[in-house]
Amino acid sequence: MSSSSSLTQRNPTSSQEQSESVPQLRRQTSQHAAMSQTLTSAANLANLLPTGTLLAFTLLIPVFTSNGSCDYPTRVLTAGLLTLLSISCFLSSFTDSVKAEDGNVYYGFATRKGMWIFDYPDPDGLGLPDLSKYRIRIIDWIHAVLSVLVFGAVALRDKNAVSCFYPAPEQGTKKVLDIVPMGVGVICGLLFLVFPARRHGIGYPVTGDGGRR
Repeated sequence: MSSSSSLTQRNPTSSQEQSESVPQLRRQTSQHAAMSQTLTSAANLANLLPTGTLLAFTLLIPVFTSNGSCDYPTRVLTAGLLTLLSISCFLSSFTDSVKAEDGNVYYGFATRKGMWIFDYPDPDGLGLPDLSKYRIRIIDWIHAVLSVLVFGAVALRDKNAVSCFYPAPEQGTKKVLDIVPMGVGVICGLLFLVFPARRHGIGYPVTGDGGRR
């Protein structure tokens, strides 16, 4: 009888522990889901940027910011680096590629009259398709602005860049730094879906010329 009564006394305690562990597991699951969603969103944002600019940002930002510990000179240098990379994202939106008759892919810069190929060996342009259809359009300006905004969102999600300019942010500033980049990324991602890019410029994948214009 004593053993059965002791078991009866232990069972409520174990059931209470199990009931208390369920909310904790749910909180941990929600935290992991939020972290996974954040990383997925950052990866999707990175896909909208030229790979060379993104690689330069990833490699140089820890060096320029001294891993987030900035003084005034390093903060100025970091601001200059971010400005140059933003300009790179903007200009990359106006680059494009064509496939010549020799089977090679050549890159150029879109202009109002067509596209200027800067790596084609023949100055007369023999063997190239009609370059007038590659002229600059309004959608290119939209993509250029969106690329800069996406790069800004990625930069604001980098802990080294944020620690450099905001080493001890206030609570309101911290909330803004957490919310604004994700909001900008979602809006820009939707706009890229509505206005898809048809150019295959420097740093972007070449998927063929069929149906591009």
